[in-house]
Amino acid sequence: MPLNIPIAENILSANDRLAEENRTRIEAAGLFSINMMASPGAGKTSLIENTLPRLADKVRVAVVDGDIATSLDADRAAAAGAQASIQINTGGQCHLDAVMLHGALDQLDLKQFDLLIVENVGNLVCPADFRLGTHKSVLIASIPEGDDKPYKYPGMYRGVDALVINKIDLLPYIPFKMDFFQRGVEALNPGVITFPLSCRTGEGLDAWIDWLVQNVKR
Repeated sequence: MPLNIPIAENILSANDRLAEENRTRIEAAGLFSINMMASPGAGKTSLIENTLPRLADKVRVAVVDGDIATSLDADRAAAAGAQASIQINTGGQCHLDAVMLHGALDQLDLKQFDLLIVENVGNLVCPADFRLGTHKSVLIASIPEGDDKPYKYPGMYRGVDALVINKIDLLPYIPFKMDFFQRGVEALNPGVITFPLSCRTGEGLDAWIDWLVQNVKR
């Protein structure tokens, strides 16, 4: 009998238990937290860079960045105004897990913040399977990726609480069928809150910021 199924189940079960512990710590500190996921280049870090200045006078933000290597994204978050910015290098792992986030939380005085943004490793497969303990999961899709991604990566699109469609300024130049894309999303995740926006032009960012602020207050 193949052993990969029970081993995978044991790994995910252990991860989920620690994710619950992470959630308890986050909630005890009064934080709202999000797990941002996307493919490489979709614009996770750009969205963070555009979000932080718009929250500067409203919300205290800590950012945890996951990458296979370098501290480039954490450096960009710090430069954009994050009150704390921590880099997790996964050593080749294609996703963050609850153990990694647990270690990052140990480095933060959680009560000093209102919002925790976790930027996951760029990947449309593995991050969907590993809970971190955050309140909401946010997927950033982008126009250059193509309109077929909900159909090719259903696990990712099915499990998120909010969807950002980034780089809408490129719609006139790229053959992206928005109705086809949205039908795929709706079939997997009916009624998921969606934010079409452009980090380059700023279009649509106000609705995204309002959603974050409302959740922090709530």
